[in-house]
Amino acid sequence: MTKPIHIIGGGMAGSEAAWQIVSAGHPVVIHEMRPTVGTFAHQTDSLAELVCSNSFRSDDHEANAVGLLHWEMRAANSLIMEMAEVHKLPAGGALAVDREPFAAAVTDRLLNHPLVTLERGEVSGLPPEDWGQTIVATGPLTSSSLAESILAATGEGALAFFDAIAPIVYADSIDMSKAWFQSRYDKGETEEERTAYLNCPMDKDTYEAFIDALLESGKTEFKDWEKDTPYFDGCLPIEVMAERGRETLRFGPMKPVGLTNPHQPDVKPYAVVQLRRDNALGTLYNIVGFQTKMKYGEQAQAFALIPGLENAKFARLGGIHRNTFINSPRLLDGQMRLKSRPDIRFAGQISGVEGYVESAAMGLLAGRMAVAEAEGQTLSDVPQTTAMGALVTHITGGADAKTFQPMNVNFGLFPLVDGVKGGRRNRKDRYKAYTDRAKADWQDWLQGA
Repeated sequence: MTKPIHIIGGGMAGSEAAWQIVSAGHPVVIHEMRPTVGTFAHQTDSLAELVCSNSFRSDDHEANAVGLLHWEMRAANSLIMEMAEVHKLPAGGALAVDREPFAAAVTDRLLNHPLVTLERGEVSGLPPEDWGQTIVATGPLTSSSLAESILAATGEGALAFFDAIAPIVYADSIDMSKAWFQSRYDKGETEEERTAYLNCPMDKDTYEAFIDALLESGKTEFKDWEKDTPYFDGCLPIEVMAERGRETLRFGPMKPVGLTNPHQPDVKPYAVVQLRRDNALGTLYNIVGFQTKMKYGEQAQAFALIPGLENAKFARLGGIHRNTFINSPRLLDGQMRLKSRPDIRFAGQISGVEGYVESAAMGLLAGRMAVAEAEGQTLSDVPQTTAMGALVTHITGGADAKTFQPMNVNFGLFPLVDGVKGGRRNRKDRYKAYTDRAKADWQDWLQGA
């Protein structure tokens, strides 16, 4: 048997990397510190546990960059996307999953594979060179000891930002005489998808009182070493958004568009709070876009101002944690290897991508690159015209190392399509041109990989 490839971290990226490797016939050892060492956000010892949301975002592969990434991963035999499809929940045009069965299914598939070995326990430093190829995929909650070892080896000051977690509500505690089921613009192919969200309407006075409560609430206090840490813009706490302007939430997660309140069909809501199903039973709903760092008691008081949630019971209140990642454009080569230790690759959020899907995608690439190297080959560069290629190019040199920040996949990372005009009016055609080109180039790359 060939020498195993080691993977540190059993999250989205580590799980996907492991699957790609064993699918190619190579053994892996997954090192996962949970439950021996816990984290602030995780609640189980499952691999691929989702902690801050259950959404993989848009599944539209013709007009959305993350939907295109879904498509590319499916074409590459992604375990994460296969299990997401099996355990998906109605979410309009988005792909949301039943988080615990999803993680359990990923765990079972990997642990039942004869080429997978799981070792529980913390890896507190960089792996010894006699391990051979190693993929570090420790995610947003990398242990402090491992993070310190990475920094000591790279000589780089780590970038860090805060991630916030949204609260989860028990469905039977929501007042349905005020709330209603509807996806924005009735989006979705089935009735279940068109009614995938719960909506709680606000009039102007209620909205203003809610904003006041957010602004006046007690917040989690940061330690001295955390005070200069910025937020990632894609995961801003609602109270931070409110501080940027009283109307910010009305044009963000609380926008009142594409919805009709059946309880008052002639009254247009001033703002709407949406909740998305969090499990297949429909017993839990997470409040969309409501990441928060408010203290627990303050959260309960503020959320009680939302019509329909006056007596809501929470399965989990919101929280916040610090996320550390490396300066990948400076530290990694085009094969995602640490320049100072080419036996080590980085994948997932620690490499500077943001989001569940992006993390898993980088695990997919890291796994395939490791397989090629184990077989004495080198994978050709992934075309930047694809979602995969756009992301990996960004983190391995496309971004400015001086201002590097975590990045979701987006069409701004793609090369322009010749002959396709820009501007808002042509956006649909432009995005379709991006995705058509990406699919063709991705399939060509897979065939030659």
